[in-house]
Amino acid sequence: MEPADLQNAAQDAIAWVEGLPGFLLPLAAVGLAILGGLLLHWLTFRVLTRVFGADVGLAGSAVRRARRPMRLAFVLLGLIVVLPAVRLPTFWNDGLQHTVLILLIVLVGWTAILLVNHFAERSMRKYRFDTDDNLAARKYVTQVRVLRRTAVIVLGIFTAAAVLLTFESVQRYGVSLFASAGAAGLILGLAARPVLANLIAGIQIAITQPIRLDDVVIVEGEWGWIEEIFATYVVVRIWDWRRMVVPLSYFIEQPFQNWTRESASIIGAVHWYLDYTVPVSAAREHLMTLLKNSPHWDGQVANMQVTDTDKDTVTLRGLMSARTSPQAWDLRCEIREKMIEWFQSEYPQALPRLRGELSTPARDDRDASNGRAA
Repeated sequence: MEPADLQNAAQDAIAWVEGLPGFLLPLAAVGLAILGGLLLHWLTFRVLTRVFGADVGLAGSAVRRARRPMRLAFVLLGLIVVLPAVRLPTFWNDGLQHTVLILLIVLVGWTAILLVNHFAERSMRKYRFDTDDNLAARKYVTQVRVLRRTAVIVLGIFTAAAVLLTFESVQRYGVSLFASAGAAGLILGLAARPVLANLIAGIQIAITQPIRLDDVVIVEGEWGWIEEIFATYVVVRIWDWRRMVVPLSYFIEQPFQNWTRESASIIGAVHWYLDYTVPVSAAREHLMTLLKNSPHWDGQVANMQVTDTDKDTVTLRGLMSARTSPQAWDLRCEIREKMIEWFQSEYPQALPRLRGELSTPARDDRDASNGRAA
């Protein structure tokens, strides 16, 4: 191609560009800034992933978690660089600046939430629940999880409020609401009461810890474990795999039983209703033998006592302890069954029975009766 042809093509291109609407080029520059930010983000994290992709430490996890918020940060960076250099109509320029401000607020809130989740999860890694003595783990993990969820909700609320306050109409409405802080404030307070009550209850539970994760509790007559503690409610896993969902405020306002408040160890009781001929000492010795041979007994509590009597039976109560409540249940069932087998084989006369007395008239009484009849 001749130089003259090139010069003519360039002049035609310039003329075509000058003929375009005045707002199109600035919009194209904004679009290119967004695409450039996305491309730069992709290249940056491609390199970082190759360097830290297999790292399970702090750097690797930080890179993996920062990928999404940093995409927004790169786009914002491109817009901040390009917008001052382009000339857009006032309406569009104000709209884009407002959008950049909103995205910046969202980025700050998003980053804060990610940091809270990141450090909370890393701090809980060394605590394990798969041990019998997991009280310290349950205390720490419960506290961190509840406070983390409360912090996430609070950060989300503040981020949403900051975004809304960037709109002039919302600012005017807020001022008028504060100016007439009477019935409107009362209505809003009543509407937000359940949420606020559960949030405050969550903070109380995190600090005072009436319940912890994996605690054994009895709630509303149901026996189960604390499976999960969310920001506003608690999930209790019932022994038959059902789930009971209870508001957080329930554990602050209502009485309930916590079997693992200080320790997972618990004492179980077994009752036998037997005849008065039962050899209590022999039964006590056999109970001790059974407990020593049981894998569920923790070696702390073992006892048998006569706790009640009535006209037909005596009540023997055996006390035994175990490391956890499920083991205590298995221990009670095991001892109950084996003691019954022992009574049946060794002392069947000690099993419950009803006595009756049959008496016949004496011979002299019968003769006297016959004489009177004659």
